[in-house]
Amino acid sequence: MASGSAFLRLWLTDRARDRMLSLLHKEDLPSFRLACHDFSVRAAPLLFQETDITFRASTFTKPARMAALDRIGHHIRTLTFSMAHSSDTFLPPLLDPLTGEEVTFMYEPYTQTTRDSAARLSNPTYGSWEMTDLLVKQYSPLFHAAANVPSFIRAFSSLRNLKHLRISCPGQDAVQRFRRSVVDYALISIRIAVERSNLVLLDTLSLLSVHPGALLYLNPVMGFGALPNSVKRWKRITDLAIVMDSIPFTPYPPSDHLKLLHSYLHVFATSLINLAFRWQGGKGLSPLSLDKEVCLQEKSPGMACPRRCHLALRPLKFEKLRKMEVENIVVDASQISSFITAHRHTICEFNFEDTHLRSGDWDQALTPLTRISGSERWKEKAEEVMDVPLLLSSVGLEEKKANEVLVDYFNCKPRAFRRSIGAWQKAGAKGRELFCGTPEHMKKFLQNSVFSW
Repeated sequence: MASGSAFLRLWLTDRARDRMLSLLHKEDLPSFRLACHDFSVRAAPLLFQETDITFRASTFTKPARMAALDRIGHHIRTLTFSMAHSSDTFLPPLLDPLTGEEVTFMYEPYTQTTRDSAARLSNPTYGSWEMTDLLVKQYSPLFHAAANVPSFIRAFSSLRNLKHLRISCPGQDAVQRFRRSVVDYALISIRIAVERSNLVLLDTLSLLSVHPGALLYLNPVMGFGALPNSVKRWKRITDLAIVMDSIPFTPYPPSDHLKLLHSYLHVFATSLINLAFRWQGGKGLSPLSLDKEVCLQEKSPGMACPRRCHLALRPLKFEKLRKMEVENIVVDASQISSFITAHRHTICEFNFEDTHLRSGDWDQALTPLTRISGSERWKEKAEEVMDVPLLLSSVGLEEKKANEVLVDYFNCKPRAFRRSIGAWQKAGAKGRELFCGTPEHMKKFLQNSVFSW
């Protein structure tokens, strides 16, 4: 009884209770909540703080799931919405059942959120009753779930304390980049749901492994179902991270996707504080200086609208940008110099990872730092840092096995540490000897260390 009273006093102490809950693994929290009602209530915020949703046909339409989301939605701070491209998300052409000819489908989101079944059934979901009947017969339930905008609005309305939205839609085949899929309809529904829900705390957006065409459907300016006040909601975003499938770097790359990227970044020009961008796959053009790319100004066979190719892109200028990181890009030194100069009054940190200079050198690219600081002392502080694991002994260990150990080590580290594995793989024999050591190296280490005996 005494031990129970002591535990009760400990449990009722806020700092002690929060510290104990923070030490529990997330996998153990569901079982912990089954112990008693108070445990369930106290552990719920920690368990549902970060929630992952893999979208399926019944994700936002099954009544039991929506009721559960209503109960726990206010605990969710970070939501990860995942929907991978697959054969189930592919949309074949619509065919007329009588003539066999292809039918054009002009999509307009149906956003009526009334719960009156009679009113809901009085209007066709897809413009006309003929088109609605055709889509119901030829497209899978996954498509209709993705285009069910009212269900998305209801789901996101339950997330009133959401601060960070992550969207992941990997796996698109490059040959399908100019075709619309079920994933694109889900992105339209997400954008409309965010705009029409009262998510006052949402300030961070991460687009992880998205295809280039996704920005067309996430853009509140030109997106489907956009309203005049749609941009106002997205201008509350202060932290933006984008990991996008790379666009082939050729003399005439597909400019339409690059212009979509440029237009999308313009939406956040007045609010963005932190920006991170990475091309996934091969290197691509810098998203921060697309207005200076000749390939986007001249006429080329890759342009879908050659009559509009002469229109110049507006330069990107982020009014509040303080931290910027781009990775896996090809850029000119002059473009980096111009960007730093344009943002010299606000930017505090910038990072160019895995960046190839197409022209010029880094001294030319970072020339504005000399003008801003008034001297070249910043060059003296520049240094390259790399974390290297120490193998106390590699005697009897094959080189292939040592490589596997090091790869496993770096894979367990954050992304900044994992970049160091490239240096190990490129190291020569002398460098690898410094990594792994030799029998003589180990003997000298033990003799000269504080552990010598």
